[in-house]
Amino acid sequence: MTARSTRRTTAAHSRLAAVGAIAVAGALLLTGCGDQTENGDSGGSDTQSAGGAPLADKLPQSIRDKGTIKVGSDIAYAPVEFQGRTPAKTVGIDPDLADALGKQLGVKFEFENGTFDTLITGLRSKRYDIAMSAMTDTKDRQEGIDGDTGKKVGPGGDFVDYFTAGVSIYTKKGDDQGIKTWSDLCGKKLVVQRGTVSEDLAKAENEKCPAGKKISMQPFDNDQQAQTRLRAGGADAGSSDFPVAAYAVKTSGGGKDFELVGEQVEAAPYGIAVAKDNTQLRDALKAALDAVIANGEYKKIMDKWGVSEGAITEATVNGGK
Repeated sequence: MTARSTRRTTAAHSRLAAVGAIAVAGALLLTGCGDQTENGDSGGSDTQSAGGAPLADKLPQSIRDKGTIKVGSDIAYAPVEFQGRTPAKTVGIDPDLADALGKQLGVKFEFENGTFDTLITGLRSKRYDIAMSAMTDTKDRQEGIDGDTGKKVGPGGDFVDYFTAGVSIYTKKGDDQGIKTWSDLCGKKLVVQRGTVSEDLAKAENEKCPAGKKISMQPFDNDQQAQTRLRAGGADAGSSDFPVAAYAVKTSGGGKDFELVGEQVEAAPYGIAVAKDNTQLRDALKAALDAVIANGEYKKIMDKWGVSEGAITEATVNGGK
């Protein structure tokens, strides 16, 4: 789920992201794939009873009564969330973090798979209580603005920010075709996941490309489909959030399929999306996130998945720009 939706950052942020990219890449290379996929399940995260949960009373009564928080998520975005080796198990950074939050709140987080670009709609229609899917917190999303048209399309949402990630470009291994920056994509074929910041960045770059050398974009419903297209030789490059691109480089074909090119750009926060009118749930999630940061569970999860460079030190609401 590439760093989802348009990001606006400064050059300084991009430079910091590039430094983080080097460190995270090293961490990912040291992180095994073995038992990481054995935690979590598609029904949600295992939690202790509400009686032992210190922050249970912060939740809305309706959530406490049903004992669950329904999570909309595009479960095809390793290592953030994806299907584990055991059938019906959802694993990754988000499910592990949801498990830790659930222990604080005394509820079970139930992940429901959906196409990424429909998650906000599902949140608006109350199909989900929250959306947690490597979703970038942006002003447009907070205000319900369509990034392409600039028009208001909904009430927007609030975001509890829990991670920071940038965007990377990757190519087939040993065949980078001279691609190092986004401008090098002019005249190339690029695969992306639909509705993501990678698609937005490619559209913006395309406007700068000279006539006759436009980027040929191929958007897919999920990142795995995009990777399959690139692997088969149907494109020159792919783009997704750095943690996802780095994980694909490390694991696809035993590390023989892809390579990262250039620097990570557009560092921005991932946020847990909550409906604007559900401020009590938003504040409960923020309190729970601060608690798992303070007790060390958050750091353990970031270290486990090799993404500690994207870790935060304090939960923030609507920190996206």
